Amino acid sequence: MINLFIGLLLAVSALFLGPQMASAEPDLALGAKVFQAKCVGCHLNGRNTLVAAKNLSLAALHEYHVDTPELIQAQVRNGKGAMPAFAKILKPEEIEAVAAYVLDRAEHNWSRG
Repeated sequence: MINLFIGLLLAVSALFLGPQMASAEPDLALGAKVFQAKCVGCHLNGRNTLVAAKNLSLAALHEYHVDTPELIQAQVRNGKGAMPAFAKILKPEEIEAVAAYVLDRAEHNWSRG
């Protein structure tokens, strides 16, 4: 009976706390730091030194269906083609932050401002 009560309490808490927890803004400063440390070698200013067409412009992200934070996170975690997987290298919050940073920069055409 106690387990049922605890389970119900957790479920109700998730309903009320879930949206607030999900709305936390990703840390773009952390994303920039991770990008500089791990990604800039191949993706300086959003370009791609290995496959020029698969750059990080918003148009390319749309074309290759990697245009949401979740899809970018999956690409970072799992890698694809010449891109290595970073799941064992980066913490989940670093992957979330770098994905948000990439999307933010793409939306701003990789300009500094």
